[in-house]
Amino acid sequence: MKTLIILHGWQSSGSKWQKVKEKIENSSASLGRGGIRVLAPDIPGFKSESELNRPWVLDDYINWFEDFVMQSKLEYPDIANGFYLLGHSFGGRMTIKIAAKKIFKLNGVILVSAAGIKRNQAFYAPAIGFAAKIVKAFKLGDKPTGKNLYNFLRIFFYRYVIQKTDYLNAKGNLNETIKNILAEDLKEILPFIDERVKIIWGRKDKITPLSDAYLMQEKIPNSELHILEQTGHMPYLDCPNELAESILEFIKY
Repeated sequence: MKTLIILHGWQSSGSKWQKVKEKIENSSASLGRGGIRVLAPDIPGFKSESELNRPWVLDDYINWFEDFVMQSKLEYPDIANGFYLLGHSFGGRMTIKIAAKKIFKLNGVILVSAAGIKRNQAFYAPAIGFAAKIVKAFKLGDKPTGKNLYNFLRIFFYRYVIQKTDYLNAKGNLNETIKNILAEDLKEILPFIDERVKIIWGRKDKITPLSDAYLMQEKIPNSELHILEQTGHMPYLDCPNELAESILEFIKY
C-alpha cells in the first residue's frame, strides 16, 4: 500500500482535507496492492489541546513531523519503504524543508499553494516606519481614533502590502512563531529537492501568488506545474475532486 501524508496550512486542520482524503482512498483501489492510505495529522499549535508552550521556529515543526512519522511506522511499518508528502501553504513550507534536508525516503512531493518564498519589504519600510512614528509621537494609540487608525494601518500592511493575514490571526506564542516562520526564506534550498515534485496552484490565489509557483518550478529540478484555473488558495475546499484527481495522477505515475 502507498502512503500519502498531508500537512495542512496555518491555523487549519487535517479534517479540512477530508473530502480530498476520501476521494483519493476510494479511487485508488484500481492501483492494486491495497491502494493509497492517506494520513492528515493536525499540526501543533492550532487547537487548544496542542497549544505551544513557547514560540516555535520551522525546525521545531520539522522535529514534530519526524516524531509523527516514527509513531506512524509502528502502526504502518511499510512507511519505512517511503511515502508521498503533500504540503499546503504553511504545510508546504514544512514539506520543502523536509524534502531538501532529505530526512525521509520520499516517493514524491506535492506542493499545493506552498509558502516559503520571502518577499523584499524594504520598499514599504519607510512608509510603515513613518506611520508608526506618528502614532507614537502623538500617542494616538491611547485614543479611540488613533487606535482605529493604527488598526487600519496594521491590517492594511499585513493584508495588502505583504499579503499575510497570518499575523492578524496569531495570538500568544503563535504571534512570535509566525514571525519566526515568515523570517525564513526557503528559496535557496529548492534546488536540493531531488524527488519528483508536482506543484499545484490556484490561478486566483491571492495569498501565495502564482509567481511563487513558477519560481518553484524553475528552481526544483524534477518538477511539474498544474494550475487550477477556477480556484484560489484553498482548492481542498473549492474543488476537492479536481485536486484529488491531480494528486492521484501524480501518485499513479
